[in-house]
Amino acid sequence: MWELKIAEGEGPYLYSTNNFVGRQFWEFNPDGGTPEEKEEIEKVRQNFKDNRKKGGFHACGDLLMRMQLMKENAIDLTSILPTRLSEGEQVNFEAVTTAVKKAVRLQRAIQAKDGHWPAENAGPLFFTPPLLIALYISGTINTILTEEHQKEMKRYFYNHQNEDGGWGFYIEGHSTMIGSALSYVALRILGEGEDGGDGAIAKARKWILDHGGASSIPSWGKVYLSVLGVYEWEGCNPLPPEFWLFPSAFPFHPAEMWCYCRTTYMPMSYLYGKRIQGPITHLVSSLRKEIHPIPFEDINWNKQRNNCCKEDYYYPHSFLQDALWHSLHYITEPIVKYWPFSKLRGRSLDRVVELMRYESEETRYMTIGCVEKSLQMMCWWAENPNGDEFKYHLARVPDYLWIAEDGMTMHSFGSQLWDCALATQAIIASNMTEEYDECLKKAHFYIRESQVKENPSGDFTQMCRQFTKGSWTFSDQDHGWTVSDCTAEALKCLLLLSNMPQEIAGEKDDNARLYEAVNVLLYMQSPVSGGFAVWEPPIPKPFLQLLNPSEVFADIVVEKEHVETTSSIIGALIEFKHVHPRHRKEEIEHSISNGVRYLEETQWYNGSWYGYWGVCFIYGTFFALRALSSAGKTYDNNEAVRKGLKFLLSIQNGEGGWGESLLSCPTEVYTPLDGNRTNLAQTSWAMLGLMFGGQVERDRMPLHKAAKLLINAQMDNGDFPQQEITGVYMKNCLLLYAQYRNIFPLWALAEYRKRVW
Repeated sequence: MWELKIAEGEGPYLYSTNNFVGRQFWEFNPDGGTPEEKEEIEKVRQNFKDNRKKGGFHACGDLLMRMQLMKENAIDLTSILPTRLSEGEQVNFEAVTTAVKKAVRLQRAIQAKDGHWPAENAGPLFFTPPLLIALYISGTINTILTEEHQKEMKRYFYNHQNEDGGWGFYIEGHSTMIGSALSYVALRILGEGEDGGDGAIAKARKWILDHGGASSIPSWGKVYLSVLGVYEWEGCNPLPPEFWLFPSAFPFHPAEMWCYCRTTYMPMSYLYGKRIQGPITHLVSSLRKEIHPIPFEDINWNKQRNNCCKEDYYYPHSFLQDALWHSLHYITEPIVKYWPFSKLRGRSLDRVVELMRYESEETRYMTIGCVEKSLQMMCWWAENPNGDEFKYHLARVPDYLWIAEDGMTMHSFGSQLWDCALATQAIIASNMTEEYDECLKKAHFYIRESQVKENPSGDFTQMCRQFTKGSWTFSDQDHGWTVSDCTAEALKCLLLLSNMPQEIAGEKDDNARLYEAVNVLLYMQSPVSGGFAVWEPPIPKPFLQLLNPSEVFADIVVEKEHVETTSSIIGALIEFKHVHPRHRKEEIEHSISNGVRYLEETQWYNGSWYGYWGVCFIYGTFFALRALSSAGKTYDNNEAVRKGLKFLLSIQNGEGGWGESLLSCPTEVYTPLDGNRTNLAQTSWAMLGLMFGGQVERDRMPLHKAAKLLINAQMDNGDFPQQEITGVYMKNCLLLYAQYRNIFPLWALAEYRKRVW
C-alpha cells in the first residue's frame, strides 16, 4: 500500500536547510494496510475510472492522501450530521454553524504532522514524460521507479486519455500533439507494447499520425524527443548557449528573463549546444517508425523547425522571432563548429554548467520546478552519468511524484506553503476556537520554519538570482525561490496569529523576521505601474515578449505585475501597518497607495479583473475586492468596488452559484461553464468578493442563495466534492490545486457566518 511520508529524508545525497519540514513523498509498502483498506483503495480507483468513462471530471479527489491522514489524525468527522436545506427552506445560523464546524474538523483531519496540508499540484500532461525520458536514457528508470510506480503512472495516462485517442496539454484539455506524443512515448517507455492498453496505444498512435506526426510537436517537445532520439536536433530552432555570455549592459540579458523561462532555456541550451542524444535502443528505433508518418530518414528536419500542430498553436511566433531563428540556423550555427568560434561554444557551455550547478545547489537539487528538474537531470547525466550532481538529482525525484486514485504523476513541486497560508486564514475566519485544538499551532510552526532565512550563497547577482532572505516559497524552505504572494499570505498569517492567545497560536514571531518579509514585498513593486510581480521585480520591457518561442504559453519572457500578487501584498502591508505602525511608515503607505492605483487602473470595462493564476475573472475579482476592502475602499466611496460587485452579481446563475469556464483564460473573455452550472470553489470566491465589497450591507439574498448551495454540497465528512480544475498559469494551462475545494468553501461560509449572522 502507498504511504505518504512527511518531513523525512535520509541518505548521502539528500540534505535540507530545516530538517526536511514540508517534504512530502510517497513510498510503497507491500506489507502496509489492512485488507479492508486495500479494498477501499481499489474501490475509489475503479470509481474514478468509471466516472471518467461517463465523462466525469478529470481532477482527482486526492483520496489516498485523505484516507491516510484521516486515519492518522483520528478526528471525529461524522458524529455531527450535515445539514440539508430543502428547496423552500432558508439558510439559518445553525445550518451555517454546522457546516463551518464540519469543514474546520475536516481541515484538521487532513493536516500533516509538520503543520502543512499535503495536496496534489498537477494536471499538465507534459510534466511526467520528460522525467521518464531522463530516467530511460540514463538507465536508471527501474532503479528509481519500482514496478508499483510504473503501474500507477500508466494508470494516470490511461485515465486521462481523451475519447479521440489523444491527450491534452493538461488533463481537462482537448487533444494536442505535445500531450499526445509525449504521453505515447511515456507509455512505451513504461513497457506498454505497440498494441497495449486494450487498443488505447493504437488509438493514440492513430491520433498522432492523423495530425501530422510527432514532427509537428511544439518546440519544447522537439527538445525532449531529440534527447530521446526520436527527433533530430536539426529540426529544432537554435538555442545557442552563447546567450549566457551576454554582458549585463546588453538590452536583453539572461538575468532579465522571467525566472521560469531562464531556468528552462538554460539546460535546453546545454542540450542543444552539445546535441545530446540518448542511446538508440530497440525501443527508440521502433518509436521512430511509430510516431512519424514517413520514414525517419526521409524527414526534412529543417522544414520541421517551425512546424507546430494547429491543435497546440496558442502563441504564434512573431516575424522578428522567425527572422532571428533563421539567422542563427543558417549563419551562426554552421560557423561555431570551427575554430576559433568553437572555443566560444566551449566557454558558453562551461557558463551554463556553472549556472545549473548553482541553481541545483541553492534549491537542494529541487530546482525551480518540474520542467527544469527533468532537463537538468538530462544535462547532468550527459556531463557525467556517475557524477555526484546526477545522484543528488535522483535522490530528489520522489519529491516530485504524487499518487491519487487516478494514478501517479509528476507534480509542480508542491504548493505546501500556499495552501497552508490560505487554510490558516480560512480556519481563523471561522472564530471557532473550541475546534482549533493544535491545528493553528502546527500551521504556525510550518509557516515559521518555511521562511527563507538566508540569501543565495556567494555573489548571487552574478548567478542571475535576487535576494531571498525573509521570503517564503510556494512549497518549503529548501526550494529557496521567493514567491511574493506566498510571502504576503504567510506574513499575514503570522500577523493574525500574533493577535491570538499563545495556547491557541503558539509563540509570537521575532519582529526581525517580519521586517525581512516586508523588505521582500516592497522590493517586488513596479515603480511605474504600482503593481507587484511574483518571483522577481517586474522588467518593464513588454516588447521582449515578441521573442517568446514556446508556441503554447503567453507572457513567459519577462516578469510582469499581476492583480492577485498585488492584492495579496496590499492586504499584508496594511495588516503589518496595523501591528507595526512605525516601521518604514512612509514607504509602506506610498506602496499601498500605488498598489491600489494599479488595481483601479487594471479593472476591465465590465468591472472584473483578469485572474492570472486562477480561473479566471471571478478569481481576479475576488482578490482585487479583498485588497480594496482592506485599504478602506467601499461600495460607497469607490467606483472600482461598485463595478466589481456589479460584475459578480451579473454572472450569478439561476441556482445562486457561479461557474467559469477555463476558456476565459486563453480567450480573455468571460465564459460561463457549459449549462451555466456551478463550481463550488468559484462560488466561494464570488461570495468572498461580494462580502469584502460590502454586499452584506446592501442585499444579502445573493449571499443566502450561494451559502445554501455550499451547505447542501458539503459531504458527510465535512469535505466538498472535487469539480473542474480552477488553477491556471500562463493563460493556457490548467493546474489542479486539490485543497481549493476545502479551503475556499470553508472560508466563504466562515465569513458569511461572521458577517451575516
